[in-house]
Parts: sequence; structure tokens; C-alpha cells
Amino acid sequence: MYEFLEGQVASRRAASLALAVNGIGFDLRVPLGVPMPAVGSPAKMFVHLAVREDAHTLYGFPDESLRDLFRLLLKVRGVGPSMALAVLSGLSREEFLQAVLREDAKTLQGIKGVGKKTAEQILLDLKDKAQSLAGAASDPDLIPRAPQTGGPAAGNVEDAIGALMSIGYTEKEAKTRVQKAADAVDPTDLEALVRAAIQ
Repeated sequence: MYEFLEGQVASRRAASLALAVNGIGFDLRVPLGVPMPAVGSPAKMFVHLAVREDAHTLYGFPDESLRDLFRLLLKVRGVGPSMALAVLSGLSREEFLQAVLREDAKTLQGIKGVGKKTAEQILLDLKDKAQSLAGAASDPDLIPRAPQTGGPAAGNVEDAIGALMSIGYTEKEAKTRVQKAADAVDPTDLEALVRAAIQ
């Protein structure tokens, strides 16, 4: 139904982004740790609308190929939008595609919520497509590196904890991982903090 939305970033959290388009604010669920446009800057987000009886949820991605990989994951038996987003949060696009090419089920099982059966199903269903996708993913020009959204470290820690909880971590697990990550990376860089916490 929707291909992309173009507007201005109104607000940004680790797992979501509010995009203002002609006076309407769209709430987009986004992958954790993926660079996104800064608050106040113009943005074009490629989107996927997931429709359920009880909710319509928009998922947003900074480039078309990442959104298309999300859609490919949705075609895998047993993978829904939340798990597909968790996969793209736990691994970069290139890391994920390389894991599929190597038939590395253990790497996929390292993602929260992905068990052995699901990992094997992902490998089975996507192996034939991974080679061409990996070639596209290796081109850094396809991955826009937007300005980082700096902010108070304490607020970023809270956002990162909430983001991890949104993909299945318990509050205790999330706090432990984020606090450890904050000691290893700059906590004012939200994307780097989240990426370190989920690896």
C-alpha cells in the first residue's frame, strides 16, 4: 500500500521514528542500531505496512534494499514482522547475508527469539537469493550514513533499554547489556550504543 514516506523527522527513539509528512505524524518501527536521519532533518523512509486484526504497524527503513530484505524475511515460514525486525537489528545487512551464504545457523541463533528451527528455515528459504543480495549489500553507497542524533547519555541509555525490551529482552537483560555497552562505546551515540548492546 505504501512505498515510501518523505518528510521531516519529528522525533527519534532507538526502536521508532516519528516522521512528519504534510502535517501528519507517522510512527515508524525501525531496526535497532541502523543509522537514521537526525531530528529536524528531511528524510525519505521506505516503509512496509503490517496489518493485523488488532493493529496496523508501519515499519521504516532508510534505504529500499533494507526494506526489501525485511520483506524477504517475512516470506520465511515462522518469521513475522517483529522477528524480521529483530534479525535486522541483531545483524547488519551484510553480516546477515554472509551468515546465510556460509549456512551459519549459530550466528542467526544468536539473535533474540531465533531458535534452531527458524534459523535453519531462514537458511533454506533465502540461500538462493543471498548471493545477489550480498553483492548489493557490499556497496556502501547503498547505505546512507545519516548524521547521528546526539543527546544526553542518560536518555540514550533509557531508550536503548526500551529498544532491547521491544525485541524480546527482559528488563534485567536489557539493563545489563546496555550498561556494559555504555562502558565500551560513546553513550551519546544512540545507534552505536544499541548495536553494541545487542552484539
